[in-house]
Amino acid sequence: MNKDPEFHPHYHQVKVVMTDGTEFLTYSTYGQEGDTITLDIDPNSHPAWTGGDQKLMDRGGRLSRFKKKFEGLF
Repeated sequence: MNKDPEFHPHYHQVKVVMTDGTEFLTYSTYGQEGDTITLDIDPNSHPAWTGGDQKLMDRGGRLSRFKKKFEGLF
């Protein structure tokens, strides 16, 4: 086992700022004690969590070929 005290990252408290301005404290190995993590994407704004518009792009006929290949399976 490694006895070096610098082997493991330091686990400390950081502040997280969401896209809507709300803040909370959590523990992380990111940065230094008291650093702030400002999120660009979070559960309040990302379409995966908000049910935003999802569009399937058919590039080069791939989607149509897939549907044709597996049309009787589903």
